[in-house]
Amino acid sequence: MSNRAKYDSLRERFAVFCFQKYEYFLEDGMFSAKFNFKLEDGASDGADSVDFNPCFEVPARDFYHWKSIPKEILDVLVFNIGMIELVSYWKIACPKKVVVKPYHLDNEQVNWWKKLYFNGLGEFFYLNGINAGFDDFMSIESESSLPADCGNAKFCFEEKTLVPVGGGKDSVVTLETLRKRMEIKPLIINPRGATRECVKAAGFAEDDTVVINRTLDPVMLEMNRKGYLNGHTPFSAMLAFYTVLLGFATKSRYIALSNESSANEPTVPDTEINHQYSKSVAFENDFRHYIFKYVNADIQYFSFLRPLNELQIAKLFSEAKNYHKVFRSCNVGSKTDSWCGHCPKCLFTWLALSPFLKRDELTGIFGKDLLKDNELAATLEKLDGTAEVKPFECVGTVGEVSACIEYIVQHDDNLQDTILNGRDSNAELSVEDYVRQYDEKNNLPALFEKILKEKLNG
Repeated sequence: MSNRAKYDSLRERFAVFCFQKYEYFLEDGMFSAKFNFKLEDGASDGADSVDFNPCFEVPARDFYHWKSIPKEILDVLVFNIGMIELVSYWKIACPKKVVVKPYHLDNEQVNWWKKLYFNGLGEFFYLNGINAGFDDFMSIESESSLPADCGNAKFCFEEKTLVPVGGGKDSVVTLETLRKRMEIKPLIINPRGATRECVKAAGFAEDDTVVINRTLDPVMLEMNRKGYLNGHTPFSAMLAFYTVLLGFATKSRYIALSNESSANEPTVPDTEINHQYSKSVAFENDFRHYIFKYVNADIQYFSFLRPLNELQIAKLFSEAKNYHKVFRSCNVGSKTDSWCGHCPKCLFTWLALSPFLKRDELTGIFGKDLLKDNELAATLEKLDGTAEVKPFECVGTVGEVSACIEYIVQHDDNLQDTILNGRDSNAELSVEDYVRQYDEKNNLPALFEKILKEKLNG
């Protein structure tokens, strides 16, 4: 059965997805929450209905202020996390109707969530061959009269900053730049080797770090193994809602992400399908508006690196030598804390750093010379625009890749027996052109823009 046929069949069988409830606890300084979703079978007896109970916990730290958060704010914050978590479970069968029981969503909120789900699942629909339309891919109905709105509730923030750390070069640049200028707290979801080591390299102990342990329901994982629908969901949107919760818990006014201007480029040309949708400035603007209106107008969510492209970030990262052995941008190797050396992320990271690091330095980082791996030739064609579609990974733009290829060809005399041998990049802009850019479409507060510009000019 094709995935399109499976999509139609599952939507008929499972007509409703219900966000039933959430609950949270504060015990011995640890904050935890659990959600209950139900995938309702359309049969009269509902025998095959499925319950999902994802959860998360925030281990105790002495700098949290959980009890100072008004209950009406905390309730809405946790509810919003449930709303973004549910998309991972909804996509198993893609029911036509989503019923939200804990709160009432007004029309603007319904359209906001539908837009996030639809665009955030653009890759999921595309790769599964599903031709979904915005108007009919799902409806959202509320059963409560209690509005999911605490925008008028007051809260006293302090001039502190949360910096989410993913273990790659981008968050390292933000972490390293801001730690020298202000009070910050690193934030990690589900810590792994690279995230721990990057935070450690920045001088932060484990007790100085915000940690969120997020647990997927094993029933969902089992259904994925059995062949139900599966695919990419907007992780960065999920991260956004978690960071706002922890912004309140730490009284941090600022949440400084590390998403670059390059993330705005669609993965599939001439469409809205973007693997990095929830890293784009479009999502950032929508999210800021939602938080401002329905949660709090004083907390500031923005990307510190939004004015920059991938090559500018690579240049700044190349100067942070103490992170070069510990950072990892490879999703394939994340579980083993390694560079797989075979994926688009590995090759793109190599290319982006090539103008700023010597080839033997790159070989030391990746454990091999990626340019000599002929199996990466097809991946290179996807990265530089020769192929029809870019890789569905967090990689730079076609133009940035072409500029890097041009730079390597011009400066490396030893390209025989490499995937760049005899290549013509057709680059419209040079690496130097990219390094001079600055994207004014950003949400940086004045202090952060000053710090970034000083860093660029340093």
